[in-house]
Parts: sequence; C-alpha cells; structure tokens
Amino acid sequence: MWLALPMNMEETVEFNPAYTLLTYTLAPGESVNVEPGAMVAMGGVEMQTRKSGGGFFKSLKKMALGGESFFLNTFTAGAAGGWVSVAPGSPGDIQGFNVHPGRKLFIQGGSYLASSVNIQTDTKFQGGKGFFSGESMFFIQASTEDGSIGRVWYNSFGAIKQIPVQPGQTITVDTGHVVAFEDSVQYTVNKVGGMKSFLVGGEGLVMNFTGQGSVWIQTRNVQSLAGKLIPFLPTSNN
Repeated sequence: MWLALPMNMEETVEFNPAYTLLTYTLAPGESVNVEPGAMVAMGGVEMQTRKSGGGFFKSLKKMALGGESFFLNTFTAGAAGGWVSVAPGSPGDIQGFNVHPGRKLFIQGGSYLASSVNIQTDTKFQGGKGFFSGESMFFIQASTEDGSIGRVWYNSFGAIKQIPVQPGQTITVDTGHVVAFEDSVQYTVNKVGGMKSFLVGGEGLVMNFTGQGSVWIQTRNVQSLAGKLIPFLPTSNN
C-alpha cells in the first residue's frame, strides 16, 4: 500500500498491523526526520544527526519531559534518489497524519516515529491532571510553521483504530490506549467507577474526549503487559 504525500515522497506500509514496516521513497535531495533507533534499512541516502525541536533547551525539554529522544536523524536522498525503512521497537502499527497550517496533532510520549522536515515538534504539559493519568504528563505536539502541509507518523503497541468524536458526544478511552488526537478535541482525566473499582476492579484512569475531531487508540497496553510479566521476573531473593 502506498500513498502520495504533500511532498514528492512516497510511503509504503508493509506487514501491518502487527509488525509494521514503513518505507519512504525520497526524490533527489528530499529529507525525512526519524526518531533515533527506528531505521531498519536504507539505500541511496545519507544520515545526519541533529538536536530535535530546533534548539538546545527545546530539545532538552522534549527529551526529559516528553519521553522522546534529544536527537533526530535526518535522512536525505542523493542525486539518484533513495529510500529508508523504519519501524518502532515494539510490535505494532504505524500510521501517518497530514498536519495542516494552523492545526496541531498531539501524540502520546513514546509514540512519535518520524515526520517531514517542515514539521515542528514540541511538548505540551497535561496540567495537574497529568499527574493522575498513569501515562506521560506530556504529549508531543506536531505542527507546521511555514504555511505548508506537513506529515507526521506515529506508532502503537498493537493495532491502531481511529475513533471520530462528534459534537455533543463523549468518547472515553483508557489512558494507556491513547496514541494521538487532534487539537479540535478537548479532554479530561477521570477514574472509572468509584474508588473501589479504581483500586481492585482492574480499571484505572480514563480520558474523556469531547468536541469534534479524531482520537487514535491502540489495541494493547504496554503497562498492562508489564504488570502481567513482573510476577515472573527473578528477584534478588531467588
């Protein structure tokens, strides 16, 4: 499956949704920014590592608070064009989103994979509610600053599903299953049921989305998997 992008670049998605591989086909001189460690294979391109976010302090904030790398790898095609294949570290899916001028996409910390070079990334603080969400207190905020359409790619643990939010409607998602959402939706963080359900019912905190736009969720939860594996890990007493 391939998709023509707002630029000349083409993207090819394979092996989705469990072990998705994303390949960019780049025209001569064309570039793409990729999260460090995500490159699988490449041909006809050169890689340059630079600080993310456009500056030292902005990059440092993104790394320390947003759960993303301090650096980005920029792959640029040579005179004959080139390609680069990328994938996340965990099994799951990859999807892309076109960011229009004046709009933003928010991505859960750790789910940013790559972006066109005109995409700017920054961190957005969840506020006090972030302390209780059970996830990162910061989202990665993707936007464009040059008046053109950019594209950002994000990854999940498991498959990705898009859920539309309509005016007057509330969509509730477990905090561990949120991957991304548009800036046209608003959210609050709440617990499911009463305190008893929160403590012993197996359910934690949720995000309630309202407004009009889309929310993307993942079908699996890394924290839930970790919780199931911890009892089987060796301890110092073993």
